[in-house]
Amino acid sequence: MLRRAPLCLFIALALLAAPVAAVQIVEFCPDPYRAGEPDEYFVLEAAGRLDGVAVTDGEGTLTFPPGSTAGGRVTVAREATGFFLTHGRRPDYEIMNTDPDVPEVLGGGKFRLANKEDSIALLVGGTVVQEVGWPEDVKAREGQVHFLENNVWDPHPRLLGQSRFFPETFEDVTVTLFVSPDCSYEVFEKALDTADEQVEVNVYEFTHPGIAAMLGEARDRGAAVSVLLEGGPVGGIPPEEEAVAATLAAHGAGVMMMTTTPEAHAKYRFNHAKYFVVDNESVLITSENFKPSGIPEPGTRGNRGWGVWVEDREVAEYFAAVYRWDTGGGDIVPAPTDGRPGDDEGYGEYDPAFSPLTVRGARVTPVLAPETSALVTDIIAGAEERVLIEQASIRNSTAGGPNRFLAAAIDAARRGVEVRVLLDAAWFNVEGAKDNDEMAAWINEVARTEGLPLEAWCIDLDAAGLVKVHTKGVIVDNRSVLISSINWNDNSADFNREAGLIIEDPEAAGYFAAAFEADWKAGRPIPNEDRDHRPIYAAGILVVFFLLYLARRRR
Repeated sequence: MLRRAPLCLFIALALLAAPVAAVQIVEFCPDPYRAGEPDEYFVLEAAGRLDGVAVTDGEGTLTFPPGSTAGGRVTVAREATGFFLTHGRRPDYEIMNTDPDVPEVLGGGKFRLANKEDSIALLVGGTVVQEVGWPEDVKAREGQVHFLENNVWDPHPRLLGQSRFFPETFEDVTVTLFVSPDCSYEVFEKALDTADEQVEVNVYEFTHPGIAAMLGEARDRGAAVSVLLEGGPVGGIPPEEEAVAATLAAHGAGVMMMTTTPEAHAKYRFNHAKYFVVDNESVLITSENFKPSGIPEPGTRGNRGWGVWVEDREVAEYFAAVYRWDTGGGDIVPAPTDGRPGDDEGYGEYDPAFSPLTVRGARVTPVLAPETSALVTDIIAGAEERVLIEQASIRNSTAGGPNRFLAAAIDAARRGVEVRVLLDAAWFNVEGAKDNDEMAAWINEVARTEGLPLEAWCIDLDAAGLVKVHTKGVIVDNRSVLISSINWNDNSADFNREAGLIIEDPEAAGYFAAAFEADWKAGRPIPNEDRDHRPIYAAGILVVFFLLYLARRRR
């Protein structure tokens, strides 16, 4: 053991003496939210001495104090105090002198990154070795963190405060599969009944008094309960959610919401995930909000939703880490508790067709938006035989044309893969000029024009006995299934906090394929957009004339 000390000392001295071996700009934020932008920053990745390393925006040039060294990431902020307010930690260097514990870089006078159009360049020994400009190389946006990953700038949007989790796959996992409205409530009961130490809940909307009662019982047993809600859901926070928050608070649970505050901008456009972690031992993930229609009581009509309860410590700890990240920061405040319970009349009776199914030995991969939402396109791109898609809605990309997920599905059909798409038909998804029925018609027209094995239907909700389709599910090749909260539009994939799970197991895929087929049978074909309607119009005219003829004869 004693012989290692001189070796470690030698390595440390060598690092101090060595010229910088490799250095590059790997991250920067020119337009943070905070007034005056004291938290503007950039990050270098370097190893060795920083003598001869400079960073410039074309107006000011920064260098490091003599003898400075790096052994990884080096963060330089405009003001250390402002950076600390935003990130909860100090930078390695600051440009302006605001914190005596943080060293200053040299020559900072005119260095200031512009919001809309500017560049940042790295010089080594006076030679430019890297330069990034906006809007040429990256897109300018308030709060945008530009980052380099696999030599690509901004592979997906990342805003201040957002996490940076990476894909992880877990083997030999036990999962219990369920669908709403058939059997979701009983799986919720079973999962929450196992709570002894803590329950961590993240859900977009929570108005279900029954689930609130389950969490209250867990709290009464001594388990710590914390709940994170979206602070600005579409349509506002309903009074029923405030009543749920009051119920939980009365049991001693912590109920928080994510929203923009004077201290911090909200991390995500919407906190749209739907999951909870129990005792760091299991995690339940679903497409459904915690509402009576999303998780209906047994024998009650509700949404078509998909879900999975994962009993695996490593998977649970992965989602617990996500939860802890999202519940930190100045955008987390107490949820309001002033509402009153509503008069929920329910949606009528329902005859369940599916029971929960437990599968052992599955392979699972968590999916998070924004950082790993590309996994959705990846599983579709890997399809060889069949892709089944059941979605609440599909919207075109903000740039026009099919969004990335639909584009991947159409590309699969072009490879000869059978693709079927089933969409919701609730009034708010079909009465507009550009919603699900038009999308289904467009998909069918693409299939007709190109001769593809591709078909889209809208479900018949009455025939299926459902309130609406709310799942965001994909089944690939009878071997993989995606359960998630990610809607098929750009905002959901790029700017929301979403959560899901890819399960690789034939039995799991078969379970959800059976649910899909049941809904498909209750679907209705959507005609092509350019279908010739003249025969229909002609038939209608003939019917009118015939009715007029009958009316005259009766006079």
